[in-house]
Amino acid sequence: MKRKMAAMAMTAALVLGTLAGCGKTENAQPETKEEETVADDASGEAAEETETAKEPQSGEEKTITIWAWDDNFNVAVMKEAANVYAQSNPDANVNVDVVSLSKEDVYVKLQTALAGGGSGLPDIVLLEDYVSGKYLNTFPGSFADLTEKFDFSQFLSFKVDAVTQDGKTYAVPFDTGATALYYRLDLVEQAGYTEEDMQDLTWDEFIEIGKTVTEKTGVQMIVEIANNKTTLVRAMMQSCGLWYFDKDGNINIKDNEALKSAFDIIVRMKEAGILYEAESTEGRAGALNNGTVVSVVNAPWFISSIRQAEDQSGLWRAARIPRIAELDSSINASNVGGSSWYVLEKSEVKDEAIAFLQGVWEGNTDFYDTIMLNQGAMGSYIPGYDTGVYDEEDEFFGGQKLNGLFAEILPDVIPVNFGGYVAEANDAITTALANLFEGKVTIDEALEQAEAQLANQLGR
Repeated sequence: MKRKMAAMAMTAALVLGTLAGCGKTENAQPETKEEETVADDASGEAAEETETAKEPQSGEEKTITIWAWDDNFNVAVMKEAANVYAQSNPDANVNVDVVSLSKEDVYVKLQTALAGGGSGLPDIVLLEDYVSGKYLNTFPGSFADLTEKFDFSQFLSFKVDAVTQDGKTYAVPFDTGATALYYRLDLVEQAGYTEEDMQDLTWDEFIEIGKTVTEKTGVQMIVEIANNKTTLVRAMMQSCGLWYFDKDGNINIKDNEALKSAFDIIVRMKEAGILYEAESTEGRAGALNNGTVVSVVNAPWFISSIRQAEDQSGLWRAARIPRIAELDSSINASNVGGSSWYVLEKSEVKDEAIAFLQGVWEGNTDFYDTIMLNQGAMGSYIPGYDTGVYDEEDEFFGGQKLNGLFAEILPDVIPVNFGGYVAEANDAITTALANLFEGKVTIDEALEQAEAQLANQLGR
């Protein structure tokens, strides 16, 4: 009974916390590519009627029902997977039904069904890595143990760690958010710097370059969202192998050296006059498109926003993100966002669902090439990085092998324990940064208050 009550309470937290960035809150910082898409209302109605597939009679076609969001990304990718599986397994007698919902509907309907005992669940569901720990802890035994079903050594270690608990792996890793520094080379060159000068920087070096660029061009060096700078914070933090939670899941904010450095770097960028604070997600992209800002730190899916300024083709470049100089653990690599595929333990077609994932998501590099080219989906399957797709030159980025850069970054990303409550932690960090910028607190005080806020919200 206590578990069910706690589970119902978590529904509200998902809607107000993790789901705040579903494209409905203007200043919400998207965690992943998927959060920038508002789903079709009609798809939510279709999900109301979706029930767990019943065990068919022998010889009848079996249906694998999948819940995902974003018709142009996750849904499109899984439909491609269904086509590939059907072509390579014509005798499987399996139909794959990919149900398109809003991300909010996926979480709320899944939450409600799990809390209610399991009626109306899909067979496979997409979950963000940032919330996986929350579901695995709240609903133990609800997701199939896939540890022995896949060779997880063939997937990125930080992605596998994100879906592993107590030595068991519960999902097939999907997309990644290899973090890069995207910048206007023409503006950097106007300030006397070269493309080579932008490689393997520290944040101290970046700030000094930014000062010169802003002084000589009148254009501010980097953009973030005014009321939510957690993309930068998370990228800096994971570059050090640290997170809001330690390896045991305990809150790790007030004594987190990477967070202290991140706060200091962001404050110094603001004081130097090189930080442009956009009013919204759309405003951030707009500032880049209209030439108000030189650079941004973000994941591969943000490239589509940069490409909106067609007249800037050839002017852009991408580089590894800067590292934190004072911390030896910091590297020029990080990740923001990403999701994975889970099989429900009580699915009547669990074996078929696992076989479907095995048949496409492990071993089929042609499939990974297709979703990279068509949807820009940077997968987690390491052998997929050795194909010709990663040698292709990107004209918009001056002929740079952009996909190849991401493939180089991802294996370096340090695994951390996301803890499952990233949205709640982001809220606490956002409040702390606002107080710091207003001069109400010191960095140490801001972080202490953030830890207290998160601990209170999580009841710890």
